[in-house]
This record gives sequence, structure tokens and C-alpha cells, in this order.
Amino acid sequence: MNKSESKYFNTALKFDNALLSLLEKKPFEYITIREICEEAGVNRSTFYLHYENTCDLLEEATRYIIDKFISYFPSDLQLITSNFTKCDITELNFITEDYLTPYLSFIRDNKRTFRAILSQPSTFKFDLFFEKLFEDIFAPVMNRFRYPDSEQKYVLMFYLSGLHAVMLEWLKNDCSKSIPEVTEIIRSCIFGREDKWGIRPSKN
Repeated sequence: MNKSESKYFNTALKFDNALLSLLEKKPFEYITIREICEEAGVNRSTFYLHYENTCDLLEEATRYIIDKFISYFPSDLQLITSNFTKCDITELNFITEDYLTPYLSFIRDNKRTFRAILSQPSTFKFDLFFEKLFEDIFAPVMNRFRYPDSEQKYVLMFYLSGLHAVMLEWLKNDCSKSIPEVTEIIRSCIFGREDKWGIRPSKN
């Protein structure tokens, strides 16, 4: 990255962070360009060098968040999506440390950003993001587990709603529990809790 590209990136980052900071305080439709510039410490003319309006900035900020989230996952985990139809079915368990640790690390390291997203999910159009995730990841996985098409969206909402609730509680307590502790909570919610000898309770 050359000097001019670096300067452009740093300015864009200031605008992204300014918008995210303001979104913690008020809905997107009430945020003005003047407020964004004041929060970023950058003048209006510079804003218009980068964007036409606040919607352009929001779109960039959303891409920035998604790219940053993906960067937390090792490349070998990112590439597994290309092998869903061929890999061993045991590899399709995403409630593991390999997947949960990057996910939880992103939330812990970006608490302010994640709170803004959770407070206004429709603003960031994350419904479209999850729709894309469903098409590319969740649907192929559930097909491997032979979930009927008519049930797949229900199963997805069950998992996502549960994870969402756990994240809200974790953030409410300022992520005071460690990542391994939260990972175990999520695992126990789905698979049941093991006793101290590693034996799951009997069904009888």
C-alpha cells in the first residue's frame, strides 16, 4: 500500500468508526453528515471525496465489518466451504473451538461494533448477509444431514436465535466470561452438559 492509498484507507476508517460510534446512540436515519464529520475529526469536503451520502458510508462500513470478521478465521477454515459436499460429515460440526474461538474473539475485540449491529440489525442489512450464509453454508450442511427443505429455515433460526441471545448476555456483562467458558456454555446448550467424569446424563 503506497502513501496515498494508506491515507485514503485511514480516512475511510475514521469515517467507518465515526458512523459505528454514532449508531450506538441513535438510529441511522437521524445521523447527519455534519455529525459524522465532527465525530471523525474530518471536514465535509473530505467526506464528499469518499462518498455521495451516508448510505454509501454505511455500505462501506458493513463491508469493512464483514471483511474484518472473516479475517479472524484461518484460511483453512474459510476454504472448507468449498468442500461441503465432499468432506466427511464429522467435519460439518461448527460448534467446536476451531469455529467458536474466532467468532467469539471478533465479538470480544469489537464489542462497540457488535453492540451497534445488534441494536440495529436491519440498518446493516445483515438479513441479506445471513441469507447469503444460508445459501452458501447452512443449506448445504443441512442437506448433508438430510433436513427437509421445509424445515431448514426453522433449524437455522433456532441456532441463530440461541447464539444471538448468548452474545447479548455476554456483551451485557462486558464479555467478563472467558472465550473457553462461553464456548462450553454454547456446546452444553446444544449437546448437553457433561459431568466431571466426562459422562453425559442418562436419558432414563
